[in-house]
Amino acid sequence: MFRPQLLFDAVIAAAAFWFLLRAARHSARHLSGWRRRVTLLALGSALALILAGLTLVIHADLPLPATPAAALVALSFLTTLFSIYLGCLRLSYRAALRFQPSRRRLWKTLAGAAAAVPVTALGFGILQRSRIRLIEQDLSFATLPQDLDGFRVALISDIHLGPFLDRRQLARAIAMLNECRPHLAVVAGDLITRRTDPLEDCLIELRALRADAGVFGCLGNHERYSRLEDDTTLRASQLGIRFLRQAAVRLPWGRSRIQLSGVDYQQFRRPYLTGAEALLDPQAFNILLSHNPDVFPVAADKGFDLTLAGHTHGGQVNIEILDQNLNPARFFTPFIYGRYLLGRAALYVTRGLGTVGLPVRLGAPPEVAVLRLRNS
Repeated sequence: MFRPQLLFDAVIAAAAFWFLLRAARHSARHLSGWRRRVTLLALGSALALILAGLTLVIHADLPLPATPAAALVALSFLTTLFSIYLGCLRLSYRAALRFQPSRRRLWKTLAGAAAAVPVTALGFGILQRSRIRLIEQDLSFATLPQDLDGFRVALISDIHLGPFLDRRQLARAIAMLNECRPHLAVVAGDLITRRTDPLEDCLIELRALRADAGVFGCLGNHERYSRLEDDTTLRASQLGIRFLRQAAVRLPWGRSRIQLSGVDYQQFRRPYLTGAEALLDPQAFNILLSHNPDVFPVAADKGFDLTLAGHTHGGQVNIEILDQNLNPARFFTPFIYGRYLLGRAALYVTRGLGTVGLPVRLGAPPEVAVLRLRNS
């Protein structure tokens, strides 16, 4: 079966190899002695890191330390973009050599300005990661019980509390949700990035979430990689937050009810939502919490009315070209951000709060969401 991510990996490897090969040839031509050996060793190490990152992409469910893995994947993607960008500049510079001296100077000036674009974009992305947005979205369902019309669900995901997102920012995001007075609050996983991150602080801040029907959650891949699934579940329950792990809870609302189900992170290349049909209540409106959105077609087929997910960060680095979005997540899942429909079922994927790999949000600002259920 064709796997788009393998094609993406091949493109990354080819571009990275081309870029590093050009750098190695330049070093061999202009350096000598120990300088050449050190440079070639550094370039070889960089290529090894990139190939290691690709391996981690292919085997994305290996229980490896999350931060190095994410950094290598980010390095692979950014190396591709940067190498292609340098290639374009190099071709432009060669073209400039054929111009008259006056035009050549102008062209070199423009090329120099273009070379500053990545640095400027990186700086903007670092600033943008702290500008949290509140997204309010209506989701319409033909079969929604009348009592649930206007029911508000607060969704927060991918917090990654740590060096690049602190408790103050998380508290501000929670306050934004509480101001909307949600009826239900859910946390869609990835509270932290690595085992040494402040999980306890994250849970204490989440305790401030207020919702009439309670606060629930599911676990993400970083809880799994960090081997903190049981610790997160236990400590959260002590603070009044229930993480649903292949479990469901019935939430009465007026004369109707919501069946809220949650599953752990669904591993790549394994059957999704095995046994999840047992969590359904045919007399209720069924909501599924799943960290990764890839499960949506299976969830819709099994009978879940609404799936809530995160995981993608909206791509985290998203570049829009001719109404098309270019970002790393696009090569791994078609469900990147926002609302998706499949028959009578709906999916909402949030961009989440935090970052992984690089502390950058470009074209994919952090968010918390309030979803209003509507009867169409």
